[in-house]
Amino acid sequence: VQLQASGGGLVQAGGSLRLSCAASGRTLSRYVVAWFRQAPGKEREFVATISLSGGSTNYADSVKGRFTISRDNAKNTVDLQMNSLKPEDTAVYYCAGKIGWSLDWRLNQYDYWGQGTEVTVSS
Repeated sequence: VQLQASGGGLVQAGGSLRLSCAASGRTLSRYVVAWFRQAPGKEREFVATISLSGGSTNYADSVKGRFTISRDNAKNTVDLQMNSLKPEDTAVYYCAGKIGWSLDWRLNQYDYWGQGTEVTVSS
């Protein structure tokens, strides 16, 4: 499966953005999908993940209550709605997919990665 992330941009603190991860090649419904992010000079970190059906989700503590991950298997997309954005949310955001049932926060469990979309939050 090929993944492509989009929707990044420049936004002021307190604003919102909606990222989208689109799949091609195979149906996304076969993959647990997660969002990760990498800020300049920092390691890539987990943001959120969603189960095959969309019924279960998990979030990093830093985004809990502000970000919402969702999926539309009919459209082959997984979105990340980001509200109340903070300057520390500035990063390149990546979507990733893994085969299997379990939600996972570990980068090395994901086999398929999109190219990343840049989010900049100004103060």
